[in-house]
Amino acid sequence: MATNYIQKGDNLTVTAPEDVTSGRGLLVSALFGIAMTDALSGAEVVVGTCGVYEHAKTSAQAWTQGVALYWDNTNKVVTSTASGNTKIGVAAAAAANPSATGLVRLNGTF
Repeated sequence: MATNYIQKGDNLTVTAPEDVTSGRGLLVSALFGIAMTDALSGAEVVVGTCGVYEHAKTSAQAWTQGVALYWDNTNKVVTSTASGNTKIGVAAAAAANPSATGLVRLNGTF
């Protein structure tokens, strides 16, 4: 292994840009992750950057498995709408319209 290797990067410690609760997504510049614990704005919080998570989605969207997904940082939900949002991964399973949550496979930072 390279002597400059630090870690796998599936979980990273970031500075919370706002108050967050465990299980909610957050965006730090272009880095998206799911908070592992509650944290106040400005505090350190560990986020998961890879893996499959159930998360709030845009209810009025139907997803097919594998469709590209994005983070709507205004509404704090996952969406299949690319315009104005940050790409975060793909749908791990189909999700109905309407439905409050969907399964998201995070791919780390693109």
